[in-house]
Amino acid sequence: MSTLSARRKFKQNVPLFMMLIPVLAFYIIFKYLPMAGLVIAFKNYNFTDGILHSPWTGFDYFEWIFTNSQTLAIIRNTLILSLLTVVVSFPFPILLAILLNEARKMWFKRAVQTLVYLPHFFSWVIVGGIIVTIFSQQSGVINHAFEGWRGEPFPFLYDETAWIAIFLGSGVWKEAGFSAIIYLAALSTIDTSLYEASSLDGAGKFRQIWHITLPGIRSTIILLLILSMGQVMEVGFDKVFVLQNNAVANVSEVISTYIYKTGLQSGQFSLASAIGFFESFVGLVLIVTANRIARRFDQQLW
Repeated sequence: MSTLSARRKFKQNVPLFMMLIPVLAFYIIFKYLPMAGLVIAFKNYNFTDGILHSPWTGFDYFEWIFTNSQTLAIIRNTLILSLLTVVVSFPFPILLAILLNEARKMWFKRAVQTLVYLPHFFSWVIVGGIIVTIFSQQSGVINHAFEGWRGEPFPFLYDETAWIAIFLGSGVWKEAGFSAIIYLAALSTIDTSLYEASSLDGAGKFRQIWHITLPGIRSTIILLLILSMGQVMEVGFDKVFVLQNNAVANVSEVISTYIYKTGLQSGQFSLASAIGFFESFVGLVLIVTANRIARRFDQQLW
């Protein structure tokens, strides 16, 4: 390509480059520059000496993480809740997208889409308020029915097993509809003649879904699965924080909430940074591992 044509092409794409500047600025300012602060994970940070002059401690905080029973329990809770979230929540958007794709009445399809997309735009504070209103032991709607049936209310939000079920269910309710948009877009690319041919061969709906629909969106499923593996160590601060209480602390205390309590509330910034660094490193390892597995099926991300 000649220099003249390269300049001409650059001038033609100037508006696109201008639109890209805010995105680059966001990632540079809020994603890459803060990485320099990870150095305090290897220092005994204090405000007086600052980041550069605080004394080095090496890997002392990382050793403390793996020798302290409390942090090991927190890592365990994070892994359990994250893996349960992936196992339970990941299939729901796929199922919902397939069901919406099979709907033939457009008014019904649009109404359902609106209803299932709406919770995504609620903050977790609002969702937490709704959950408490429904499952509260004193005034919850569900417990009114339980009290009439069993004679006494059930502590849904204070029972560990029930809390995990509510945590997973609220996540599905909030995000499944919005996540289904990606799968609906992937479903629109499948050649409709494949369904017509299979119908002539006598294939029913379930066989069409199994042999045409799912293989047609397999690359999208694998891509999103790889990306979700990177978030296995990130349960999410807000959705845990608004639902947790002292009665279920043994299962609800996760890395994100522990970082908030130790870093911001207790001022142990070096320890919080070390835990955050460990969380990010595990996420990176999981993404690379999932991508290597997907590469064997020629569905890798890179």
